Amino acid sequence: MTVRDLTWRDFPALVEDYWALYDEVLQDPELGITLFPKRPTLGEEAEWFARLYRQVQDREAVAGVVEEEGRAVGLCTIRRKNPTREAAHVGVLGISIAKAWRGKGLGRPLMQHTLDRGRGLFELVELCAFATNARALALYESLGFRRWGLQPRATRRGDRYIDEVYMQLELGTATGTSPPPAGPE
Repeated sequence: MTVRDLTWRDFPALVEDYWALYDEVLQDPELGITLFPKRPTLGEEAEWFARLYRQVQDREAVAGVVEEEGRAVGLCTIRRKNPTREAAHVGVLGISIAKAWRGKGLGRPLMQHTLDRGRGLFELVELCAFATNARALALYESLGFRRWGLQPRATRRGDRYIDEVYMQLELGTATGTSPPPAGPE
């Protein structure tokens, strides 16, 4: 396992893993990720990836990947919640691990890497998780996130509703500096 910063070469694997989530949600309605109504096109995914990469370069986001067997199998990002000066200190964390690699202990080092990269750039990091995702909630709490809210019926899948738990972690004072972003590969 290698945990590192996002690079250009990660695009194909990350898109493939994201697209797979659309089939996975059909099999597991409690899968803890929300998706667009239809699978994005390759062009839309390229725009998303380029935007994320630019945000990392501009220190508006940090992004880490976990690699197994030479392939990115997980992505963790912290993106600025709002670019206004008043809210620029808050980041929003998202994480996804490819199905074949879940439950193998990759989430913790990936999140730790990404949170470390966010220190000095963000003071607070927020996330939300399905209330039914006990394993993820336990991981987040073990990393220091604390629950601050619950939105009942936040997600609807078919005729089922799933509550979402809101969590926050204090990283410390943002200094306006961050580790240098990874260069294109």
